[in-house]
Amino acid sequence: MKLTATAAHAPFTLPLSARQREKLFWALLMLLALAAFALLLLGPLYSLLSKSVADGSGQFVGLANFNAYLAGGGIQRGLSHSLWIASSSMLIVVSLAFACAWALTRTRLPLRGVIKALLMLPILAPSLLPALSLIYLFGEQGIFKSWLGDTSIYGPLGIVLGSCFWTFPHALMILLTAMSHADARHYEAADVLRASAWRTFFTVTLPNARYGLVSAAFVVFILVFTDFGVPKVIGGNYEVLATDIYKQVIGQQKFEMGAVISVLLLLPALLAFVADRWVQRRQAASVTARAVPYSPKTNRRRDLTGALLLSPVLGFILLVVGMAIYASLVRYWPYNLDLTLRNYEFGRMDGGGWSAYANSLTLASLTLLVGTSVVFFNAWLSERTPQPKPLLALFQLCSLLPLAVPGLTLGLAYIFFFNHPANPLNGLYGGMAILVMCTVAHFYSVAHLTALTSLKQLDQEFEAVGQSLRASRWRMLRQVTLPLSAPTLLDIALYLFVNAMTTVSAVIFLYGPDTALAAVAVLNMDEAGDTAPAAAMAVTIMATCLLAKGVHCLLSLWLTRHTQHWRGRA
Repeated sequence: MKLTATAAHAPFTLPLSARQREKLFWALLMLLALAAFALLLLGPLYSLLSKSVADGSGQFVGLANFNAYLAGGGIQRGLSHSLWIASSSMLIVVSLAFACAWALTRTRLPLRGVIKALLMLPILAPSLLPALSLIYLFGEQGIFKSWLGDTSIYGPLGIVLGSCFWTFPHALMILLTAMSHADARHYEAADVLRASAWRTFFTVTLPNARYGLVSAAFVVFILVFTDFGVPKVIGGNYEVLATDIYKQVIGQQKFEMGAVISVLLLLPALLAFVADRWVQRRQAASVTARAVPYSPKTNRRRDLTGALLLSPVLGFILLVVGMAIYASLVRYWPYNLDLTLRNYEFGRMDGGGWSAYANSLTLASLTLLVGTSVVFFNAWLSERTPQPKPLLALFQLCSLLPLAVPGLTLGLAYIFFFNHPANPLNGLYGGMAILVMCTVAHFYSVAHLTALTSLKQLDQEFEAVGQSLRASRWRMLRQVTLPLSAPTLLDIALYLFVNAMTTVSAVIFLYGPDTALAAVAVLNMDEAGDTAPAAAMAVTIMATCLLAKGVHCLLSLWLTRHTQHWRGRA
């Protein structure tokens, strides 16, 4: 039998096996996730970099914009001020956080859980709240104005104090984790050798926490260096890079100069992020499986020292929060101190009113739903499905990149990318969708690392058993992985909700007339001179986050009793 010409020249292909088709399917899903990163992160950042080397008409000018900014004294003003503020805040916060972490982990003080919860209170408040509270405490008509003498709170002092307040919980969490994993054998050896308390501290406690100290220092530096809220409210005429971007874009409409300053804001944050990742890898390599958990012994002198270390920090946090609440209830500071709820009638104020608060609730809820789903699915895709190593490495890089991108830089990049006439998605600008996209992208990395850590704790044998029973990966995800990871999903949901409620920098350029947000309303009311209503809105945001934390605790307790009881038995 003769072959036809078509058949003779037809290419010979082998059909894909079921395993190959499965690998191809999961690889395509990973490519889809990478495409989403390109849309939400890489594309905007490319637009930002392109804008920084172009003039107002879009023509390429190279480094002319950078030269113009430097020639105008930008380095002496913005960059040097930002570096000084970030470095000063970093030294203060890390020192105080280390002292408090030592007191919480090396003493047997009563109510340590309550003390820790109070120390974490600033993380639930917008960064604008401490700035407003400090104005009432140390401003021109502040209660303790005489304490400062001729020094003004409007400037570097106010920025440092406000930054220390809201970044303290971030450093404390890192150092508590570092010091909670101490090896008791080292302390037993010190006791046997009759080492003094100070020698034990410098030879055992401090070296064991060194990676946590370095990591906390980098985190605080990045947060303060890139913060916009505190310098905008209490910075006065003291310029930093974040407020300089706002002035160039909003005040002078010089978008190309805003892009230049955003790049300058991005570079130190990126370097600090790379250094932090290197430190964390070194820390992971030092973990030993033979470590014995440390439990402090009763020591009244040490307990008294811990109480003395905790008292100033706890007192400052309660003073700032209490002052903000009190100021929001005063009729007219400082002339009429009668208490009233009039400041909470936001409809009478400029800045967005209760509709801004409703928009923030909508943004936080959508960020919670969309962000938690996307983050966990992407983490599961990278950890529990077969993926080509190059794709997996690229995905991990994209997942961690948002950690190094300041919110103000990302928000400005979204303007250049999504507001471009050639972008078919330019209709999203000013709407709720772009706010959700930017917020999810901004806070993606921490949530991703949390989900990844949870999935790594689940034994790979679950998948092996599922395959032996011919259960699909989708069924394993639905019936095994999701129930086991429910507590982590709750943690991610709370993290995204709270940050969406309190963020300012990432959304300051993106909201429209109908999508004004509560945190932005605080800023607008303060600029309009309505300081007490601004404090009231900040307190409302904090109360909402506290309520969310309460719901999270109740749901976590229910999960522990009804779906996670097997962990206790184990």
